[in-house]
Amino acid sequence: MSPAGAWARKVEFLLMEELDTGLVRRSRRTVRDGRVLLDTRDAPDVWPTGYHVGEVPLDDDAPATDAGFWLARAGLDVGVPRRLIAEARLACWLQAYVDNDRGEPFVGHAAASWEDERHTMARLDVAYVLPGVPAGVRRALARLAVHEVAEAGALGVVTAIDVPELREPGFGPADGGGLVLHTMSGA
Repeated sequence: MSPAGAWARKVEFLLMEELDTGLVRRSRRTVRDGRVLLDTRDAPDVWPTGYHVGEVPLDDDAPATDAGFWLARAGLDVGVPRRLIAEARLACWLQAYVDNDRGEPFVGHAAASWEDERHTMARLDVAYVLPGVPAGVRRALARLAVHEVAEAGALGVVTAIDVPELREPGFGPADGGGLVLHTMSGA
């Protein structure tokens, strides 16, 4: 591919992502006192250099058992997100991959679900990267999953995943075990 073609393709993907999200996902998030505060200024990417994190595209016409088949081929367990799709509880599903022209290999994923019918409490169910992938990729997956559910209205996120990478996005010990993060929208 020519340099001009590569540039055009990159711009095409950027515009597609920005327009698909309604231009709202580029705000900064700050964790203060265990709460996520939103800032409307443009935010830098939060994933490590050499990697990219994005949404797992879902096809409403395809069965849940086919969702994320490329992640399963890469050696990632997609059982939990598929179950959440089938139960209509999936809040978000993200994938991480090496940032190159092919957009692969896939190296990790994260999934969050809704804990209540009003969608005020979410659960981070999966935050996994393959062995040898920097811990910062799992941190980015978890952080972006929290941002996704916070933007969708979650007031809190709980998880049973207790790894050091989750402390930076603001998770802290929960009563009864696990971790919790309280969110709050603000300018």
